[in-house]
Amino acid sequence: MNTNPNKIFKAGLLAFGMSGKVFHAPFLNAHPGFSLKAVVERNEKKAAADYPDLISYNSIEELLNDNEIELVVVNTPNNLHFEHAKAALNAGKHILVEKPFTATSAQAKQLFELADEVGKQIFFYQNRRWDSDFASVKKVLASGKLGKLNEMHLRYDRYRNVIGPKLFKEKAIEASGLLYDLGPHLLDQVISLFGKPLSFHKILGKNRKDTLVDDYFSIQLSYPDSVNVFVTSSMLVVNPQAAFVLHGVTGSFIKQRTDSQEEQLLAGKKLTDVGFGIEPEGSEGLLTTIDADGNKTDELIPSEVGSYLPLFDAVYQSLLTNAAYPVTREDVLHQLEILES
Repeated sequence: MNTNPNKIFKAGLLAFGMSGKVFHAPFLNAHPGFSLKAVVERNEKKAAADYPDLISYNSIEELLNDNEIELVVVNTPNNLHFEHAKAALNAGKHILVEKPFTATSAQAKQLFELADEVGKQIFFYQNRRWDSDFASVKKVLASGKLGKLNEMHLRYDRYRNVIGPKLFKEKAIEASGLLYDLGPHLLDQVISLFGKPLSFHKILGKNRKDTLVDDYFSIQLSYPDSVNVFVTSSMLVVNPQAAFVLHGVTGSFIKQRTDSQEEQLLAGKKLTDVGFGIEPEGSEGLLTTIDADGNKTDELIPSEVGSYLPLFDAVYQSLLTNAAYPVTREDVLHQLEILES
């Protein structure tokens, strides 16, 4: 626990690819409690174009040897998360680790034990909890307008009918394939709402020509009171379906995946720009309710403004005051047990 309320934590990124450029650097740079000091760039030095004062190290070892850096973002390929998280903890750093946290629950438990031994904190980068569209889902559930929930469907679809260039996603190595790529997003959203399922059933598929890894998955999760949740993702969906479909005794809610942050940041928009995090007009979710007489009412549900800044604020508050971080170790273990099964 830090007693200085104005403490600024110096941070470093282990990579400056798309995730570093879009999901981490803008938010660390914008949060008053962090100072983004350094990044690792093994080949092309691109970070200086956006952050002229940033140190660009040639290796992870160089960054970890920087004694001023207190928080390290582990945003390297999935199969290297365990190795790099362990190295960062051993170097005396707090860590924020992208999804999937590790390939297995056994690896996760090793890191938890190590973090406790060295007195450092682990944070899980599950940013989709802060998507604007998911905020709509939580708002509708909290309203009670659906009545008792019967079923919920979450989808995250793409159309990519080729083998991608990122080999850590396409080779048959640990934590590869679509399940480990998008599964952590969907499962974390479900677990954040309902906790650990009573049971689950998982189906994987390989549909692209010459694929070595799964490019389709569907998981059915059973919860108390006959609540069934289905998470599905495919890389071969030409016409994407609704991302969120909820059915209850007195209503249904349908919402597309419409959070705008990633698209806006890729286009060069800043967090301070007018309209950042606001969904395009016409993106409202549709809530349909029915009364005791069978009369149906349609209601458009606008989303809150999307922002991943609260995730970084939660990291900051936990570092500063030991405040509880919203994504818990138990949440991650529940997720990994499903992924690795």
